[in-house]
Amino acid sequence: MSRVLSSLVLVPFVVGVVWFLPAGTVVLALVILIRAFWEYADLVERTGTPLPRVVTTVAGLSTCAAFIVAPSSVPSVLMAAFVAISTVQIGRGAAQKMLGSVSAASFSLLYLALPIGALVSLRVTVGPEVALLLLVTVMASDIAQYYGGRLFGRRSLAAVSPNKTVEGAIFGVTAGILVLWVAGHWWLTEMTPVIRFLLGAAVAGFGIAGDLFESTLKRIAGVKDASDLIPGHGGVLDRIDGLLFAAPVYYTVVHLVS
Repeated sequence: MSRVLSSLVLVPFVVGVVWFLPAGTVVLALVILIRAFWEYADLVERTGTPLPRVVTTVAGLSTCAAFIVAPSSVPSVLMAAFVAISTVQIGRGAAQKMLGSVSAASFSLLYLALPIGALVSLRVTVGPEVALLLLVTVMASDIAQYYGGRLFGRRSLAAVSPNKTVEGAIFGVTAGILVLWVAGHWWLTEMTPVIRFLLGAAVAGFGIAGDLFESTLKRIAGVKDASDLIPGHGGVLDRIDGLLFAAPVYYTVVHLVS
């Protein structure tokens, strides 16, 4: 019940912000990014790898903002962020763990900042309907996976997530295809039906991969959820894990076709 109630509150709020408030979407995305990074940092630190939280948070926000405001500057921002993170770790003197720490911190820019930046960039440059279509597709796929797996699931999809089933994944991909193919007729008018079909399958498929990837992170860290922030759902990272893998694919295809 808590899962359903949380969704009834969060989904209308997010949809309303993305549809009506361009500036609010940017603010909301940056808040989500900060929270997601801190949950990610908690997971990393549980494995014994220290993370320079402040400099990496600033680097992540800068990378996300650059993607939204001036995408051409992203390579320069990423290089500067890597140098800053590495320099801070050198100053800390933790030589034996420096490589793991710098790698985990730098990876967070690719894993968190760029996908969230891509989603907001779509909202700002293309329109709210295109950004919302990605969100709705991923959510529909998640719901179909959950209920399809509970009703018909028999075969495990991956050891890192015992509750994920092959049958649930089939339901999830099918839902993703249907939502993006149908809604894309109005919201992605420059795409052919074949491209919409393939993009729906890719968004749903990579969304599942993102979910399994985060499940692997949690298993390594020895926890069930990234946090207990959202009743019935876990943390922010638990809610956006599929989106983090789906957004770059969606962003790339939309810009190649448009």
